[in-house]
Amino acid sequence: MVHVLSSRTLLRPTDPERSRAFYGERLGLPVYREFGTGPERGTVYFLGGGFLEVSGRSDTPASPAVGLWLQVPDMAAAHEELLARDVDIVRPPVREPWGLIEMWIADPDGTRIVLVEIPSDHPLRYRPGI
Repeated sequence: MVHVLSSRTLLRPTDPERSRAFYGERLGLPVYREFGTGPERGTVYFLGGGFLEVSGRSDTPASPAVGLWLQVPDMAAAHEELLARDVDIVRPPVREPWGLIEMWIADPDGTRIVLVEIPSDHPLRYRPGI
């Protein structure tokens, strides 16, 4: 077993400045660190228990096989805040058959971002008898 000390998701956007504006300004993610210079410099954002690094440049958008899953404490508040920040909502909040409340958005390159609220009575948060 590899002993992992930390991890982060790496994105190589087609337009780094546009992606930094999306993640930093429109989503309001706090910056953990920045490195390098110029338009392809790296910016690492806090993502709860992980990190998102936006650095470098790609000639093509990310694969649809790649997505981000972000847990939020209050979906209604997150929905209102993202609308106020003019973030395009791909699908508004819906309580899924498996009990999670999900809302879908996408970054400027089309990377799917699923925002999730785990209700207090959901098995991910509450286990009867334990």
